[in-house]
Amino acid sequence: MKAAVLNKPLDIEVKEVLIPEIQADQVLIKVHCIGICGSDVHYYEHGKIGRYEVKEPIILGHEMAGDIVAVGDSVRNLTVGERVAVEPGVTCGRCDYCKEGRYNLCPDVVFMATPPVDGAWAEYVAVRSDFVFPLPDGMSYETGALLEPFSVGMHAMNRGKVKPSDRMLITGLGPIGLLTIQAARLYGVKEIYATDVVPFRLELAKKLGVAAVIDPSKESLAERLEQLTAGKGMDVSIETSGNPRAVQDVLTVTRRGGRIVLVGLPAAEEIGIDITHLVDSEYDVHGLFRYVNTYPAAIQGLSDQEMNIEQIVTHQYSLDQIEEAVEKARIEKDTSIKIMIYPDRSLLNS
Repeated sequence: MKAAVLNKPLDIEVKEVLIPEIQADQVLIKVHCIGICGSDVHYYEHGKIGRYEVKEPIILGHEMAGDIVAVGDSVRNLTVGERVAVEPGVTCGRCDYCKEGRYNLCPDVVFMATPPVDGAWAEYVAVRSDFVFPLPDGMSYETGALLEPFSVGMHAMNRGKVKPSDRMLITGLGPIGLLTIQAARLYGVKEIYATDVVPFRLELAKKLGVAAVIDPSKESLAERLEQLTAGKGMDVSIETSGNPRAVQDVLTVTRRGGRIVLVGLPAAEEIGIDITHLVDSEYDVHGLFRYVNTYPAAIQGLSDQEMNIEQIVTHQYSLDQIEEAVEKARIEKDTSIKIMIYPDRSLLNS
């Protein structure tokens, strides 16, 4: 099969590799489409993220949907021909975290495209069947692939104990921030404010139905929200950018007793925050790592709503164009949001 292999930073090429052999509890999936994630771009550019380092050639990509073409002998929940989405982190199922329902924290997780595990920028992938989810007839493959980043937004809703009556701020309008808007709408939130410094992304957030967008590089976020909410402040703030200033901003505009969910990772491991204000305000501050138990809820929720999360897809490329696609994601961040890859060139724009 064809696969896009990262040999080393800034060196990626499409090669012929062996189609993976499935184990008894796995299914073989023919990939229809795969998104480019910020982590893929980071591995492509720098060769590492934190403690994970590309030490040998690796196939990237983990946001995918496709068709089941073979099932293992012990698989009973799926059949050949089903259209499916894939949750890319396969956990052990035996540790304390898995047992208590927080399997996203499993220390033995095998996550696609996280060194040394190969990902899905390929024609076929093998996945354990309990992490594969059938798509409803009316749901596109593209939406199926976007369920992975959308799940981050869903998990943020759960971590923040979000209610329909909440006033919400979302800082950062990359793919995760924009999909978090959609997740908030799915949870019934009507009053959503969003920030970014890129006009293109602010305009897209408007189309997604936020109450107002704010560019904090051009005006005071605190003063604008003071005006927009008559001084009431945010019930919940979700920070997706990783920008140190944005982290400090949410501590300023969230009302006392409010909730803060930190999603984005700053470039530096430590940033300064006003601990006195945090304690005095009795904030509930939550970290977020990937997602847990979101796929069935996301599929059901998106099936029941007239909501198009595919609006964030700005570009489509064939797998043969992977270098051009990743370079666009790396360099043209002002005009690209989510880039989708198709192993079968004939499926482009289908």
